[in-house]
Amino acid sequence: MSYYKHHIFFCTNLREDGTACCQKFNAQAMRDYAKQRTKELGIAGPGQVRVNTAGCLDRCAEGPVVVVYPDETWYTYVDQEDIDEIIEEHLLNDRPVERLKI
Repeated sequence: MSYYKHHIFFCTNLREDGTACCQKFNAQAMRDYAKQRTKELGIAGPGQVRVNTAGCLDRCAEGPVVVVYPDETWYTYVDQEDIDEIIEEHLLNDRPVERLKI
């Protein structure tokens, strides 16, 4: 069994050359929001959910992106409502959010 039930990685990579990257979509703020929200819901910590920053996940053209392990589910998102849906559906209820999957 995994140390965390779900481990969600937010790509927060910033490419200085102007090419597509997740940080251009406010990825760090979305990661911070997800971390705060999981704490508020009481689902953060060992045996539950861990929210982490990742370097480049190499899917910039589909970004911004997050990946949930151990489920190997990749998502894109637009705003906090999408992050809330990923948290509520996937992390809380083990139901992947089909409309956000990439």
